[in-house]
Amino acid sequence: MLCLYTYYRSLLRKLVLVFSIGAGLGIVTMMVVTCMDVALRVLDRPLTGVFDIVTIAGALTIACALPYTTAVKGHVAIEFFFLKLARRGRTIVDTLTRLITMNLFVILSWHSTRYGLALRTAHQVTPTLRIPVFWVPWIIALSCGLVALVILDNLLHPGKEFIKP
Repeated sequence: MLCLYTYYRSLLRKLVLVFSIGAGLGIVTMMVVTCMDVALRVLDRPLTGVFDIVTIAGALTIACALPYTTAVKGHVAIEFFFLKLARRGRTIVDTLTRLITMNLFVILSWHSTRYGLALRTAHQVTPTLRIPVFWVPWIIALSCGLVALVILDNLLHPGKEFIKP
C-alpha cells in the first residue's frame, strides 16, 4: 500500500512539473509571437493569427501554472485574521477552506470537460487561423483536476511539502 502511494505521489509530482513546463512554454510562445509581430509590423508584414495564438497560449499558461502554484503553496493568503485564531481554529479553517477549494476545482474540471465537448460538437475554431479549440478546456480540466489532487494530498499530509519551490 505504501509503495502504491509513493508511486501515485511521484506520478502526481511529475504531472505538476510537466504542467509547469507547459506554463513556461506558454509564456515564451506569447513573448516570441508578440515580438515577431511587432518586428514584422515595422516591415509592414504583420503576422496573421497573433490574437488567436496569444489567446490560447495565455489561457493555457494560466491553467498550467495553477497546479504548481498550489503545490508550492504560492497563492496569496490573507493571514491577518487567520493568525489571530488558536491552533485548533486555524486547523479547522484551513481544512474547511481546502475542502471547499478542492470541490470547486473538481466542479471546474467537470464543467471544462463538458464545455470542451460542446465546442467539439459545434466545431468551434479560432477566428483567424481556424484552429479547433475544443482541446483548450480539456487541458484546463486536467489542470483543475491536478489542483484538486494536490489539495487532497495537502489535506491527507498537512505537514508534508508536496514540492519545494
